[in-house]
Amino acid sequence: MQAPIGVFDSGYGGLTILKELKQQLPQYDYIYLGDNARAPYGTRSFDTVYHYTLEAVEWFFKQGCSLVILACNTASAKALRNIQQLDLPHMAPDKRVLGVIRPSSEILGTYSFSHHLGILGTTGTIQSESYPIELAKFAPEASIFQQACPMWVPLIENGQQDGPGADYFVQLYIDQLFAQSSKIDTVLLACTHYPLMEKKIQSFLPEHVKLVTQGDIVAKSLATYLQNHPEMDQKCSKKGQLQFFTTDNPASFEEQGSLFFGQKIAANHTDLA
Repeated sequence: MQAPIGVFDSGYGGLTILKELKQQLPQYDYIYLGDNARAPYGTRSFDTVYHYTLEAVEWFFKQGCSLVILACNTASAKALRNIQQLDLPHMAPDKRVLGVIRPSSEILGTYSFSHHLGILGTTGTIQSESYPIELAKFAPEASIFQQACPMWVPLIENGQQDGPGADYFVQLYIDQLFAQSSKIDTVLLACTHYPLMEKKIQSFLPEHVKLVTQGDIVAKSLATYLQNHPEMDQKCSKKGQLQFFTTDNPASFEEQGSLFFGQKIAANHTDLA
């Protein structure tokens, strides 16, 4: 039976990934779930994020999905490995769950001349050390410098990303990142919320520094994955349809989510727990 590709995030940020998936792979059906009632995940413990993310994956499987994308760096950092290695083999061995950290790590080093890479993310993503671990495989010559940016998601979710308060906190975290190394020439926005502040962040970076967002990378990686795994591709329905679900208020999700997705959306409520 064919079914949509599932796209999961703790809130709205994964919509920036879905936007790119829809642009680059428009023939596929997608079902998006935001666990807004329990967001944000960035400051929660590993066990809590794993538990919440596994509930979401099980929800997607109940919708018939054979392929789920964790379009959330925190969920990818704190839950993906356990779900892939411990849960899928006995729960759903014919289904797959993918994340955003590995695709980003595979390509990030190719952008850098100095081999000094900067990672900006939530506290949870940074503390997980997931990017240094993955980049050690794909860019072993690179030096990795990380900076947690705990105020950026609250600013974005409260619509303050263009205000003077955002200027202060963008400058603060970028200064802290470059205090670790002045040789950084490539910076990854390792949170799917951050593209909403991309222009502002870029304006505080040195001119020569390349700022990398994840949407395009993840979309290209998914296209390659489906090409290399035709048995999975055949399980994905292709009518170009979109569905949106939230664990919180659908009206609020529609209003906020449209800013992340770039167009109006219609959402439904669902419960996970």
